[in-house]
Amino acid sequence: MMDLATRRSAGGGTTIPPERMRALIQRRYGRPDVLESAMIDVPSPGPREVLVKLQAASVHPGDVFIMTGRPHIVRLAFGLRRPRRQTPGMDLSGVVEAIGRDIDSLRVGDRVFGWTTTGSLAEYARVPQDNLALIPDHLPADQAAAVPTSAMTALQAIRDIAKVLPGQTVLVTGASGGVGSFAVQIAAALGADVTGVCSSRNVELVRSLGARHVIDYETTDVTTSGARYDAILDNVEAQPLAAMRRILAPAGTLIPNSGNGGRWIGPLGRIVAGRLRSALTRQRLRPFTSLGTRDDLLALAAMLSSGRITPVIDRTYPLAEAAEALRHVAAGHTRGKVVVTL
Repeated sequence: MMDLATRRSAGGGTTIPPERMRALIQRRYGRPDVLESAMIDVPSPGPREVLVKLQAASVHPGDVFIMTGRPHIVRLAFGLRRPRRQTPGMDLSGVVEAIGRDIDSLRVGDRVFGWTTTGSLAEYARVPQDNLALIPDHLPADQAAAVPTSAMTALQAIRDIAKVLPGQTVLVTGASGGVGSFAVQIAAALGADVTGVCSSRNVELVRSLGARHVIDYETTDVTTSGARYDAILDNVEAQPLAAMRRILAPAGTLIPNSGNGGRWIGPLGRIVAGRLRSALTRQRLRPFTSLGTRDDLLALAAMLSSGRITPVIDRTYPLAEAAEALRHVAAGHTRGKVVVTL
C-alpha cells in the first residue's frame, strides 16, 4: 500500500489510487498474439518518481522490436529468454496521481507527457520526474502521447546530428511516418528547404507539414532526381547506401534511421560501417540511437505550444485493442502515430 505522503497535492489534500489496474502484459517474446490483458498491482512511485494515471499512450517500431525480441541484440537489454518488463509501451500522457517524497517540479493533478521504462499500456505508470513535461494547455492527451520518442528522435537527428541551418536543403524519407512527420516540421521550423518522400496518398499531408517539395516514391526514384541535399534523414533505407550518398552534398550528413537490419544485431552492423566510411570522406554518415532527455522534451513542449509542430495521428485504439495497435505498427506504412487511449 502506498504511503499517503506520496499522494499529497498542491492544496494539501490526498488522492487514493486503486490497488489494482488493467494492463497489457507479455510473458514471452513474439508477435502481438503473445499479449494479454490482466489485472496487476498499481506500482508505487519511488522518491524521484510520480504515479501517472494514463489518458493515452503511443506505440512505435521500437515497441515492436522489444515485443518480438528481434533483432536478438535487444534481448541483452530486455531479457535473454523472456522479457523482464511485463508491460509493453513507453510513450504516455496523463495526470499525476501521486508523487514521491523528493519530487520538486510536479504536483498532483498536473497534465504530463513523456516516457517510461516500466510500460505504458496500462491504466497507471510509474515514471521518473525527469522523463516528464507539462502538456501545453491546448493539446489533447492523445496528441501529447504521440510526441515523446518519435519527436525526440526527429529533433536530435535534425538539430543535433545534422545541425541543420536556415537555407540548407533537407531530404526526409518516410516523411509521413511517425519520425518523418516530426522531422519535416522541425526542419521547416529551423528554416530549411525541405523535401519529403512518401507515397502518393500522403503527398498533400507532407506538403502541409512544411515540405516545399514532395517526391512520390511510387512514381519517382529519389536518387535519380539530380538534386543534392545538405542533410538526409533516411527513415526507410529502401535505397543502397551508395545511391543515397550520390544525392548527398560533398560535406552533407546522411542519417540512416530505419532500425532494420540483420536478425541478430539489427542495424548495429550498418552503424559501425557508417562510422568507418565517415573517416574516409567529407560526407558524414551518422546512424545514431536516440536517447530521451528532459531538455529535449521541454523543447518539444515549447514547439507544440507555439504551433511549430503538430502531431499527426493515424489511428487510435482502446486499451483492450492495444495488441491490434502494435500489429498495425508492425505492418509498416503508418501515417503519423498510432495511439492507444484509456
